[in-house]
Amino acid sequence: MSEAWDAYRAHWRHLIPIAFVVYVLIALLAVLLALVLGWIGVVIGGLIGLAGVFWIQGALVLAIEDVRDGRADLSIRETLDRVRPRLNTLTVAGVLAAFAVGVGLLLFVVPGLVLLTIWLLIVPVIMLEGAGVIRSFGRSRELVSGHGWSVFGVIVLTLLVLILIEIIAGIVAGVFDSSVADVVVDIATRTLTAPFIALAWTMTYYHLRAVETAPASAT
Repeated sequence: MSEAWDAYRAHWRHLIPIAFVVYVLIALLAVLLALVLGWIGVVIGGLIGLAGVFWIQGALVLAIEDVRDGRADLSIRETLDRVRPRLNTLTVAGVLAAFAVGVGLLLFVVPGLVLLTIWLLIVPVIMLEGAGVIRSFGRSRELVSGHGWSVFGVIVLTLLVLILIEIIAGIVAGVFDSSVADVVVDIATRTLTAPFIALAWTMTYYHLRAVETAPASAT
């Protein structure tokens, strides 16, 4: 978490614009669909919004990989261009994971938390290892195996940060009391928090990869 925060402070000028561009595009597309198709467009827009969570995570994973040497070599457009070939994989894997975790949380809670923990690294695995949909689930579980409580701790801490910021955003939106303000605050909140969450979860991926390869390196 401390590494994620240090990286966020060092590279927020590069990471936040990437998140902002994607969230604005998704919001505009959702509004357009709702205006053109009515309630059907609202449903489609909701599905796109769900998939968009994984699209932005994919873009941020690549951006984080890019800045690990201390500087950003890829522009926003170049980063998004590199995500495009993996969009279908991100969408299918993301929707499947979200559905399974959501059902687990609604019905039994604990199974949902377990699934969230073992599948936390799906996006980094897809973007950095080129894994397909099915392989991404198994590979994430391989990396998390033996470190479940540590990974769950990362999830809890990032969710606490997200909840705190959502509360503050809700207070700010309540002051203005308008639908436009709600949309603006929502986009701003997601734009600010998405890079930090991506950093925390991607740093977890790098740490577990290091643990995985350590024995081989030692020999």
